[in-house]
Order: sequence, then C-alpha cells, then structure tokens
Amino acid sequence: MQQGRKPDTWPRMKSPLQGETLQPEGTFLAIAEWESPGGETMWIAPLHIHHEDDEIWYVLEGKLIVRIGTEDLVLEAGGAAIAPRGVAHSYRNPSPERVRYLLVMPERVRRLIEAIHTTPRDETSMRELFHAFDSEYIGWPHNT
Repeated sequence: MQQGRKPDTWPRMKSPLQGETLQPEGTFLAIAEWESPGGETMWIAPLHIHHEDDEIWYVLEGKLIVRIGTEDLVLEAGGAAIAPRGVAHSYRNPSPERVRYLLVMPERVRRLIEAIHTTPRDETSMRELFHAFDSEYIGWPHNT
C-alpha cells in the first residue's frame, strides 16, 4: 500500500473486468480483459518488439495464437504465454469463435496500445509511435 493513501480510496479492482483495463494510479502493471470476434483471421497487433517490457496473455475462452519469435503458440482456455522483452511478437484469433483473454502488461505498453488507436496506421507513423514507447514496429505478420 502506498503511504498516505487510504486503501478504501485506492481503486484496486474491477468486477467484472469485461472489456476494461485495470491499472490503479501509481502501479507499474495493468491487466485488461479483451475479446476478438470469431471469423477474422487477421492479426490483432502488428509484429513488434518491446525493448524493456514483457507481455503476458491468458486465455479465458476460445483460442488465441501468440507468435513469439518464429514460433506460433496455440493457446486455448486456461493457456498462457509470455513474450519476453527483446523478442518479436503478435497475436490473433484463428477460430470462427470469439476469444476472450487477459493481457498483463506494464504501463508503457498500455499507453502504447491506447496511442495505437488514435494514430494513423501507415508504416512511418507506426514506426515513430513504437519508437516513442521504447518498442520497435516490424510490420504485419503473415499467417503460417
């Protein structure tokens, strides 16, 4: 607990999390529950590298493919994967069914994800944006 803050005024939980991100002020980690509808085979994120940050996925429902380096990991409900800093990664829903998953990330990655949604998707803008968050944009992966 932070000094000078009363525990009852520190928002440390959301129930249910459903589609939301939880990161109490002053904390380093964030957790988000997201979903991707089925029927789409496109990647949810471009292939990228975080030079100082790790990411964790935990599948609640459905199936998720997480590419870490050159390996595609197939995660089903209850499965988890960690993309360590310095390793290229991306992820997608390969199924006609929806996938629900948790993404655990440091604050810098959370802020990068928020910024992606307000930035033009051209290569130059993406490279500059990722660079600003100590990350590297590689491009959209191809299905294997």
